[in-house]
Amino acid sequence: MTFVVTESCIKCKYTHCVDVCPTDAFREGTNFLAIEPDDCINCMLCVVECPVDAIFAEDDVPQDQTRFIALNLELARSWKPIIKRKAAPPDSDEWAKIKDKYYLLMR
Repeated sequence: MTFVVTESCIKCKYTHCVDVCPTDAFREGTNFLAIEPDDCINCMLCVVECPVDAIFAEDDVPQDQTRFIALNLELARSWKPIIKRKAAPPDSDEWAKIKDKYYLLMR
């Protein structure tokens, strides 16, 4: 089992999770983070750090978010690792309140 970043991260891209990841499993896209499943050791540290509750254990991903399991794998394999916390986008707090953002995901 691995952990999965879901829709809540889109356009928020808080990177609190990156700071606590002992294996540097996070990958960075333009407006989303993904987890490389081969690097994830299931430590759960990232889950509690995410301010928008975007990270779930693969077996616990909400039914309407299951497409993000395959998407994390796909994107993590093409994006570069992010190993240090960065400032969130200036409008991230506004985007944190919005649901149904999949169409905004930049690959």
